[in-house]
Amino acid sequence: MQPNAGAINFIPLIFIFFVFYFLIIRPQQKKQKEHREVIKNLKKNDEVVTNGGIHGTIINVKEKTFILRLDENLKIEIDKGSIAYAKKLR
Repeated sequence: MQPNAGAINFIPLIFIFFVFYFLIIRPQQKKQKEHREVIKNLKKNDEVVTNGGIHGTIINVKEKTFILRLDENLKIEIDKGSIAYAKKLR
């Protein structure tokens, strides 16, 4: 057995790690960062959709929550992390 045989056996594993990092891990981290930025920049009158599929308009922004108006007389308070995405306004 050669003295460097152990190191040569790890080269395919290192290659697989780099493939996973650049094809799976890195894009997911970028997507999470963009989602945090979207939530951070939400303000009053922005239209959002929650993870549960509820559509509403932000009427108040608190430190950790939003108050959404779902209908004229229906308001709910939700955690900022439960926002799936913000709808684009014209």
